[in-house]
Formats: sequence, structure tokens, C-alpha cells
Amino acid sequence: MNLTSPSRRDFLAAAATTAGLAHSSDAAQPDDKNLANRALIAITLDLEMSRNFPGWNDTEWDFEKGNLNEPTKRYTVEACRRVRAHGGVIHCFAVGRVFEQANVDWLRGIVKAGHPVGNHTYDHVNVLATRPEDVQFRFRRCPWLIEGRKPAEVIRDNIRLCTAAMRSRLEVSPAGFRTPGGFSDGLRDRPDVQQMLRDLGYAWVSSLYPAHRMSTAGKEPGPDVFKSIVAAQAAAQPFIYNRGLIEIPMSPVSDIGAFRGGRWHLKWFLRAVREAVEWAIDNRRVFDFLAHPSCLYVTDPEFRTIELICELVRKAGNRAALVDLNTIAGRVKRP
Repeated sequence: MNLTSPSRRDFLAAAATTAGLAHSSDAAQPDDKNLANRALIAITLDLEMSRNFPGWNDTEWDFEKGNLNEPTKRYTVEACRRVRAHGGVIHCFAVGRVFEQANVDWLRGIVKAGHPVGNHTYDHVNVLATRPEDVQFRFRRCPWLIEGRKPAEVIRDNIRLCTAAMRSRLEVSPAGFRTPGGFSDGLRDRPDVQQMLRDLGYAWVSSLYPAHRMSTAGKEPGPDVFKSIVAAQAAAQPFIYNRGLIEIPMSPVSDIGAFRGGRWHLKWFLRAVREAVEWAIDNRRVFDFLAHPSCLYVTDPEFRTIELICELVRKAGNRAALVDLNTIAGRVKRP
């Protein structure tokens, strides 16, 4: 596996190319009329650092989730360029602390090219936390940062800070909200969190990641695992909570679940993604691919997974379309 990173010159050239595709008619999102009866396939990237990548003993990222390294940024830019060339966009979710970095031109280029960027909280906090020590590793190490405040207050302010940072550095408002971590029941049991997000102006959230079987770490998954992942796609379809918040679940299997939890080889991951996307296309449903550039630049440096998804959509013709989560939210029917 070749992990050699492109040069800074290559990185900037790719960013410029991505931005230059913003007005390409070939890359335009299909209108709602043309999406009728199509499977809606979304590629989403959480812009954060991930423990165990690039080295298995790399755990300090838990405390610096938003301190993106150069390979992660380069991978994001190139992934966006590739998907734009296929006529789609990538829906990114940024951890707010990335906006503390001196230069965010790479992210500005992504936005200019038409790729939406959503809120992923400022410090990658657990929105379901009810104890201060469970909010985030950073606050467990440095409890004085949130001393005297209730977890709900910290979480709300963390979401607000990410919005403020995005508006200041990118001059755009967040395109939706994704919770750090996925929950097997989403926010069904947390009407307080649903209401908080509604109060903060969000119409939709991506928080649910359905349960499925996994293989023993390091061992090739058997047919039962792939079957379970495909079956879980039915539980990964959008719906509306009682308080009116739209849920757009994340579709299994995620890169972190596969490469960290399962210690999978890339070919196993590609098979799982292929079968899941094909199910969505055959059944005209939604597929929300969840991945992290900080993981993929190590495990899939040739962008094979993203290219696979784009190719499956291309071959599907008018049965499928590459879209963002805003488009999917707009298709959710209210009772």
C-alpha cells in the first residue's frame, strides 16, 4: 500500500480544479422532478482525525479531533474533485476546531465547488452525554474548560460554536447536522436533543447508525455478516421524529467500523459497500455512505470505494442519482 502523499503544489492544484468545477453543467445536481423513483445515493465525509490512523497507536487524536493533518485535507479535496467529475457532490461534516487552523483555503475551495458542509460540533462531543466526563475526551483531561456547566449546556454551546466558526471562516451556514458517533436508535429516546437541534435551526439530523453483525477482528467476514449489513439498509431509511426533526441515518458499514473495529482488508469493505448500494438501487431507496478521510487515506489511498459508488450510480442510469443530504431531506414525506 503506497501511502506517499501528494506534494503541496499538487494539493493546491487539486483544490483549484475542484473549485473550477463549480459551474460545470455536467456536475449539476438533478432537479427534484428528475429524482422521482430514483435511489438517492449520498457520499458523506466526516472531517475529523481518527484514532488508530495512520498508526495503530495514534490515540492523541481523541483530544485533537479538529486538528486535521495535510494528508486528510488532500484526500478530502481529491475525493470531492472525483465525485464532482462524476456529476455529484460530497456532503462534508466539519469539526469546528479545524477552523482554528491558519489556512482553510482548501475547505473554501470545496464549498465554492458546491459541496455542502454541515456541523459536526466544535470538539466532537457526545450529544447524548448526561455526565460531564462523558461529553468529550478533551473535557475529561481538562475539566476546568466546562466547570460549573451542565452537559446539555456544553453540548448546545459546542454546536453553536461550530456554526459561528463556519460562518466566520467559510462565510456559509452549516448544511445540516451530524452527531459525532452513530446511535442504533438515533434520537428516538432523546426528545430533548431533538428539540435542542430544532431550536438551533436544524431541520434534519444524521444520527442513527443501525446495528448489524460484524466479524471477529482481523478475520474475513462470512456471508452472514454481509447479509446482515445489507439487511440493515432497510433500517437506515429517512424518517421524521415526533418533534418534526428529520432523521437521515448513516448506512452501514462505515469505514471506522470496518477498518478499526473489524480490521478488514479493503476488498472486504468494497464488497460490503457494493452489496449495500446495489440493494438501495434495486429497491429505489436511500444510501448514505459514511466515511472519514483520515481513515481512508490510509486504508483506501486510491479512492476505490468512492469510485465504486460513483460507478454503480452511473451504471444504474435513471434508477439512481448522486445527491447530498439536503436533497434527501427534501424528499422525506411528512405524514
